[in-house]
Formats: sequence, structure tokens, C-alpha cells
Amino acid sequence: MKRTVTIGGLHGTGKSCVADRIAKHFGLRRVSAGVIFRTLARERGYTLEEFSKIAEGNEEIDRELDARQKAEAEKGNLVMDGQLAGWMAGENADFKIFLTAPVDVRVKRIADRDAVDFESAKHETMTREQSEKERYFEYYGIDISDLSIYDLIVNTDKFELDGVVAVVSSTLEIFFGQGKK
Repeated sequence: MKRTVTIGGLHGTGKSCVADRIAKHFGLRRVSAGVIFRTLARERGYTLEEFSKIAEGNEEIDRELDARQKAEAEKGNLVMDGQLAGWMAGENADFKIFLTAPVDVRVKRIADRDAVDFESAKHETMTREQSEKERYFEYYGIDISDLSIYDLIVNTDKFELDGVVAVVSSTLEIFFGQGKK
């Protein structure tokens, strides 16, 4: 078993924080869809904001991002986070995790992280998520509200970060200990 774990979820659910800790705990590589996206922007000479605007109307950028995620998943021995991480890793994923939280909790986290007011963060987040949902369905036929591909779903509003990490780590220790694929 190559130990390939994916962590998906909408914006503000804690994907990056949890993925960082899980990768460290299990000694796995850490791959982030967000980092790949930033790398693509830098490679093309754009700021993140500029590139985000361009990406909304450019299917090629989504496909490049997703191809890079698939390639990393094929290598194995990683924790990969991103909204489509579980979908992009496909059969290469040993265990797929989905993080969730109520909208207002997610938006507050985003507003705090980005130092913007709640209403602005909510408008931007809801607009972005609707756009992404439509693009993912159009490009891949993926309904991101279909959670049937996930092995574990955790509401990150129920625990502090340490608690979420403990739930996920414990589950993975049991799973990996069974030697299942």
C-alpha cells in the first residue's frame, strides 16, 4: 500500500491545516491543490488574484491543475488536499476524507484568515463555490455534493483542530494497521 490519503471539502473546512498535520504524523508527502494552483500562476507570471480571474473562464487551467493532482496521486505516499482531491486521485487513493462545516463557520474562518469582513467573505465564497460547482460538473460530470466516494466525513465545527486531527489520525492508524487497500 502506497498510503495515499485525500482530504476534500469546501473552502474554510480546514483541509490544509488537517492535511499538514496528517502528512507529518504519517511521514507522507504533502500535496495541495492550492499550492499547485499558485505554482501555475507563478509559472505564467500572474498574481494569484489575476490568475484566479483568468482560470474562471479557462478550462485549460483547471485541466492542468487536475492533471498535476492525478500525477502526484499516481506516485503515492502522500496526503493530497483540495476540493477535487478524492475525485482526481481516483483509484490511487487508499483513503478519502471529506471535511465539512456549516457555511457561517466556514465563512468566519475565511474572513478571519483573509482579514476581510464577514459579508464580503460570504459573498465571495458563495460566488466562488457556485462557479466551481458548475465548472466541475461541466468539465468532468462531477457533482461535488455527492459524498459517496468518501471513506470518512468529519464536521470540523464539532472539534478544535487537534480533535479533528485525532479523529482522522486514529481512523487512518486503524485502516493502515489492517493493511487494507
